[in-house]
Amino acid sequence: MRVLLVEDEEFLAEMIADGLRRDALAVDVAADGLTALRKLQLGEYDVLVLDRDLPGVHGDEVCRRVVRQRLLTRVLMLTAAGTVRERVAGLGLGADDYLTKPFAYDELLARVLALGRRARPALPPVIERAGVVLDTARRQASRDGRHLSLSRKEFAVLETLLRADGAVVSGEDLIEQVWQEDTSYRTNAVRVTLSKLRAKLGEPGVVETVPGAGYRISGRSL
Repeated sequence: MRVLLVEDEEFLAEMIADGLRRDALAVDVAADGLTALRKLQLGEYDVLVLDRDLPGVHGDEVCRRVVRQRLLTRVLMLTAAGTVRERVAGLGLGADDYLTKPFAYDELLARVLALGRRARPALPPVIERAGVVLDTARRQASRDGRHLSLSRKEFAVLETLLRADGAVVSGEDLIEQVWQEDTSYRTNAVRVTLSKLRAKLGEPGVVETVPGAGYRISGRSL
């Protein structure tokens, strides 16, 4: 799931982004409305976590443009303005949900995940291919009946590859789906995570490297 977080308070933005990334979401951050609009034009996001009181382009205008352009991105307004009138006004702009500051991180995460599910077509909660079974609802994985203890990133990479149903997934696509935009991840993280994932999956290997193209899961879906 890809999230665009728009928040001009640097400490709060870092806290939210770090938390969402620990929970295996890919997060991009913008500190003002104009940067947010540029990122929305360049990339596809499942959820937009949007502060209303932004420098430059106001958060309300960002929300209006998301609605006007009929983007599939779901909008969660995150703001200190918490009266009933203000919440109604925010939802009236086209926001899908509204959360006031201060907030509990667990509630924010639950709302983001719920909006993300609404942003995409319904997907089967259990995926099976080549003896690998992934239960996305329970966050459990196994191969040939053997439980796999996977990190959040390993689970997300495996889910991305399994959902491709045998098609090749490029390294760039894995970065987009699993990691945030930090370019330092481009050099090492995909290779390291795939190496650990392959070791946990065991033999015979099911994650194939397609030279010059990317990676795929071998075998047939069940």
